[in-house]
Amino acid sequence: MSTTDIAGDAGAGRNTFVYVTAALAALNGLLFGFDTGIISGAFLYIKQTFAMSPLVRGIVVSGAMAGAAAGAALGGKLADRIGRRRLILLGAVVFFIGSFTMAVAPNVPVLVLGRLIDGVAIGFASIVGPLYISEIAPPKIRGALTSLNQLMVTVGILASYFVNYAFADAGAWRWMLGAGMVPAVVLAVGMVKMPESPRWLFEHGRRDEAREVLERTRQGGVEEELSEIEATVEKQSGTGLRDLLQPWLRPALVVGLGLAVFQQVTGINAVMYYAPTVLESTGFGSTTSILATVGIGVINVVMTVVAIALIDRVGRRALLLVGVGGMVVTLGVLGGVFYLPGFSGALGWFATGSLMLYVAFFAIGLGPVFWLLISEIYPLSARGTAMGAVTVANWGANLVVSLTFPILTANVGTAATFWLFGGLSAVALVFTYAVVPETKGRSLEEIESDLRENVGTAAEGTRGESPDAADD
Repeated sequence: MSTTDIAGDAGAGRNTFVYVTAALAALNGLLFGFDTGIISGAFLYIKQTFAMSPLVRGIVVSGAMAGAAAGAALGGKLADRIGRRRLILLGAVVFFIGSFTMAVAPNVPVLVLGRLIDGVAIGFASIVGPLYISEIAPPKIRGALTSLNQLMVTVGILASYFVNYAFADAGAWRWMLGAGMVPAVVLAVGMVKMPESPRWLFEHGRRDEAREVLERTRQGGVEEELSEIEATVEKQSGTGLRDLLQPWLRPALVVGLGLAVFQQVTGINAVMYYAPTVLESTGFGSTTSILATVGIGVINVVMTVVAIALIDRVGRRALLLVGVGGMVVTLGVLGGVFYLPGFSGALGWFATGSLMLYVAFFAIGLGPVFWLLISEIYPLSARGTAMGAVTVANWGANLVVSLTFPILTANVGTAATFWLFGGLSAVALVFTYAVVPETKGRSLEEIESDLRENVGTAAEGTRGESPDAADD
């Protein structure tokens, strides 16, 4: 065997290891998606078991969002303190406990408690999955591999819809909610022998271990990458929230917080959590409504695959603009559908088709790109903290939408509610065009260097202005 063949085999082995590691870490996304999506079908039968007002219904659904906000707030610090891999393992345990609690809940308060516990794990997963993958993946395929986490979110949502449909005839909502224990066990077992993030290892003084991980996941340039990481670490001064307000970091903070809020207030999780309830209002039966959401879940998965295929080719920014633009149009159409009187038959299916198109545009834009960008644009020492802060904002916005959606539809109507989401999508489109950067093909260290240099250039430009120019 020639030297070239040996090198090729070694490179293939490294690629395989990277793909396997990323796939296992992406099970965070599957649990994230499963545990957020499972409530949509289960809720049709939960409300038959427990009498609930619109407000209490919103609390049951949004309990996981409150827990996720808390999990994200805590998870960012934990990711920096105990490591990415250990947080994944901890999250799997919390997922299991939350799913079990919901499955055996004797009343609404215990059900909400289970949703809160499950939400904490979702908060952990929403941070640590993309963070871990982005730090272990080579730059050339980082976009696709990190987006694998979002793909698994959509697969998890689709799996939850299939589970809902499987138990729909029996109305067995406890089995639906308890099914989340299975992937939690798979995630915990799978991550036991996976490596820690090389960047986290280096930052904590474990350079040799960091080198070993890089040698297993790169086809060359290990020492160069270590030098880049070292140079980046030397520039860091802290990891607190206050550090995120430094002038050179503010643009990244604005981008992250803005996308975090827009991803939710444009309505995606109102659709994911309440789609069967919305479709039931068109005249569909419970089982038909759940079956229709399976179709929505399939579209979500397929279009996320399309996004992954394109994200390292056409870039993050282009996908965001196309996706958000499509959401504006489809939400406008969707509101019009629900504004028409006499919902039944063909109009019900037209509503389903409009929801599918809306989800398709979300899945190629705001869905995967948001999570990828926030794993790329923050400096190493503050990456966990920054992602925690941004993810808290994401889950806080999710909480508001999921809590208020039943109240909005009951008071202003479904049409006006979707038009509201459409208007917010238009604002998101302007925001994306104005401030979101392109990060395609750049190393994490290069992205950080650009942030520092841009602020330095701006400062020099200000200092270099003549008095007359300043007066002008």
